[in-house]
Amino acid sequence: MAKLTFFQLLKAAEQQLAAAGQDTSAAQYLLLEGQAWSFTTLVQHYRDAVPVELAATYQDQIKRVCAGEPAQYILGHAPFYGREFQVTPATLIPRQETEELVEWVLAVAKPKTSLLDVGTGSGAIAISLKAERPDWTVTATDISATAVDVARQNAQQLQAPVTFTVGDLLEPVRGQRFDIIVSNPPYIDRAELPVMDDSVKRYEPDSALFADDHGLAFYRRFAAELTTALQPAGQFFAEIGYHQGAAVREIFARALPGATVTVKTDINGHDRMVRVQLKS
Repeated sequence: MAKLTFFQLLKAAEQQLAAAGQDTSAAQYLLLEGQAWSFTTLVQHYRDAVPVELAATYQDQIKRVCAGEPAQYILGHAPFYGREFQVTPATLIPRQETEELVEWVLAVAKPKTSLLDVGTGSGAIAISLKAERPDWTVTATDISATAVDVARQNAQQLQAPVTFTVGDLLEPVRGQRFDIIVSNPPYIDRAELPVMDDSVKRYEPDSALFADDHGLAFYRRFAAELTTALQPAGQFFAEIGYHQGAAVREIFARALPGATVTVKTDINGHDRMVRVQLKS
């Protein structure tokens, strides 16, 4: 029996995914990431025969994606801000929208910044910022010790010295003050469960997704504590839900009179980030 070519393998996988109602882009993603290839390299190998063992591994991966498992968890890593991060079911999969939050922090922060990342997960935000600004002092916290273990491994692999600590919100750094606090907190209302992607609901950690008070609970907690955790004129950055801009703005404006609250849209024009600048 003739071996499949890479082109045939890819097209068959895309058909399987389409039939299962899954995103067909996972087929190319798994092939490129699994081989550490660029798309150009893949095209150059289109007519080559696929080794039997590689084909078997890849087809098994496609079956798992057809069943709803995220490709990033299957591979054990995901790209973020030009680097590869280890991910496990204890951590969220880093997403492109969060890269825009990193970009915003980098664009406005001063040199020699002290920064805290709250709810670090895989460490994607903290490590990316430290890697881009080696002179910054970066600390990261998460309530999940398992997630912090993953983040520490990522920091070591990417040679980005970040101080990690385990605990709820700002509790692990009580008494310390930072120039910047950044967070991608849980912000999904459980009422949104019926419209959420099934793979997210089944595989990504609930504790990193859902928040009480229609998804706003963590913003209220931050608003109540920022003046004790930030330096005078310090800044807080956070990711928000696409429909939460007005509500989040009101939370911080009411709790912190005199602060400047800015809601920023993402590349798709959706409210996605908030910055709170304390008065000096």
